[in-house]
Amino acid sequence: MTYTEEWVTARARDAYEHGRASFKVRPECSALLVIDMQDEFIRPGWSPYWVPAATRMAPRLRRLVEACRAVSVPVIWTIFDDTHLGLDRPHALRYLPHADTVWHRPGPAEVWEEMDLRADEVLIRKPSYGAFYDTPLDTTLRNLGRDTVIVTGTLTNYCCGTTARQAYERGYKVVFGSDVTATDDESRQEPELAVLRKGFALVLTADVITNQLAAGSSSSA
Repeated sequence: MTYTEEWVTARARDAYEHGRASFKVRPECSALLVIDMQDEFIRPGWSPYWVPAATRMAPRLRRLVEACRAVSVPVIWTIFDDTHLGLDRPHALRYLPHADTVWHRPGPAEVWEEMDLRADEVLIRKPSYGAFYDTPLDTTLRNLGRDTVIVTGTLTNYCCGTTARQAYERGYKVVFGSDVTATDDESRQEPELAVLRKGFALVLTADVITNQLAAGSSSSA
């Protein structure tokens, strides 16, 4: 067979738009990662880093958190924070856009209170975009016996997308919430989902994730 340019282009486009990883979301194997749903990104008007789309999707993500709790899926939260005096952050970060924004957080970084972080849930403070970079996340997941991560939160194309790629590279099955992630320019949402869909993750809506978790819980009861 001769593979034409038109054929390979159409095949790639189909994978970006409609590709679907072949695994199911099983509650006994999964953990929910809630990435950086913290005050400076979610609390309306509170900082120059506010992500309005993330505030709008927060109630939907809160419902997914509750659905995961109901079927004993661990919920793990992250915060993008100033850890170790900033000495553990990638050195090049200081040279990137917005690094010079004059804004000082009036206190420690915290999960937005309306997300209802619980005292018995893991909270990881991370120094960079990806939640696996220089954090105990991988050890935590392995100690929980989880091989599947459900990635949610903000920003879709930075901290969430980087975490999804890092999880993939570590051998995890990655589920990415298409409508429980958000970014600061909504035109960037679908392009990031397309790349993840083709090469890194099973991209699903919150309702589909919830239904698969509930079905898996019922079948194992």
